[in-house]
Amino acid sequence: MHRSGVLLAIVFAVACDKGPSGVIKLPDNAPPPVDQPRDQPPVALNAQTPVQYPPALFDQGIEGTVILRLFADSAGTLVNDSTRVQESSGYPALDSAAVAAAPALLFAPARRDGRAVAASFLQPIYFRHPGAGGISP
Repeated sequence: MHRSGVLLAIVFAVACDKGPSGVIKLPDNAPPPVDQPRDQPPVALNAQTPVQYPPALFDQGIEGTVILRLFADSAGTLVNDSTRVQESSGYPALDSAAVAAAPALLFAPARRDGRAVAASFLQPIYFRHPGAGGISP
């Protein structure tokens, strides 16, 4: 075994506590597992989107993406009048449709260190026509 491997084994053995069952226990200050991040933005919960595609733009095959800046409280509820267009789609009707739908968007709250917190975040709203070759700015 190389010196670095022996040193690593010693450091690991000192840092961990081997319980009576022979199971190695990580120290209490160990970081969370990789698949369980401690900080998370709000998560959308709507099963179906409440956003209505403007019919005139849909009929023309016009597509776009609107980026909304939203603010949700620690329960995940959007704060009234907090919705802003961060990035326009280039089409005022798409931007208006995204803003109009915002109050109907549902979110699980943001998390910091595992606790629910209020947070400002960006939410993209995609307007995509089912027919290929749509027009977008």
